[in-house]
Amino acid sequence: MKESSQIVISASRRTDIPAFYMDWFIRQIRKGFFEVINPYNRQKSRIIATPDKVHTIVFWSKNFGPFIKGGFGQKLLAMGYNLFFNFTINSNSSLLEPRVPPLNRRLDQLKELCRDFDANAVNWRFDPICFFKYHEKEVQDNLNDFSQIAARAYLCGVERCITSFMDHYPKIQKRIACLPGFSFVDPPLETKKTILMKMEKELSEKNIDLYTCCEKDVHKALPGDSNIKKSSCIPNDLFVEIFGGNLSFKKDTGQRVKQGCGCMVSVDIGSYHLHPCYHNCLFCYANPTSKKKLRIK
Repeated sequence: MKESSQIVISASRRTDIPAFYMDWFIRQIRKGFFEVINPYNRQKSRIIATPDKVHTIVFWSKNFGPFIKGGFGQKLLAMGYNLFFNFTINSNSSLLEPRVPPLNRRLDQLKELCRDFDANAVNWRFDPICFFKYHEKEVQDNLNDFSQIAARAYLCGVERCITSFMDHYPKIQKRIACLPGFSFVDPPLETKKTILMKMEKELSEKNIDLYTCCEKDVHKALPGDSNIKKSSCIPNDLFVEIFGGNLSFKKDTGQRVKQGCGCMVSVDIGSYHLHPCYHNCLFCYANPTSKKKLRIK
């Protein structure tokens, strides 16, 4: 297959553009370019974003409410863009995700996305799976609403669920230091394997495939008859299957390939610093929330 000169835009791993920055995004689309600052070397580059240069825009979000209310998807479709959605829907938790909308509203958003843009263009991310202790209580997790979300995803026609276990980054430990009595717990490998197998069984009954994101060691430990797959959250081959055309199927070496990331090449146009995320999730690696900004309900 001839490799295309078109690109995939990721909007964005670094922040929640559909929830907070769609006005800015549309302004740049109308200008025909994005100016992106590399978060590591601080170099600025101009990304041409006209419809002839962009194959697919991938939106990542925990709250597609503003995106839907503003009719931004329809505007982009009318301009000639293909759209794909990575929608993170976790259990209700004012502790872990204090500023994310209630679950029932997020599930309604999922229904609208699948209705308006095709369920095959929507990934459901249950991510990350967290274990934690708070005020010396027993170890808790955030799996309590998983079955409810799975049932609604099935009714919406979603066919893919992507998950991972929380990574214990140093900046996360600094953030939770502002919350006395709270600590994250990293469960043993056997526990992780058991949870994934249980999730797979439940999802298979709903014709939803389970994928792991950057869980190389856990994936290796799964039994041989497991149908759990390694995820590519930017799956250029799927974009070509859905939308046609050509794209590069090369791995994105800027992601965590050694940890099992299967993402293919894309250009992320978000910024950690220019576009801060206001969900204030305790486990987030992207948002170095200060002591001042941390709000726990």
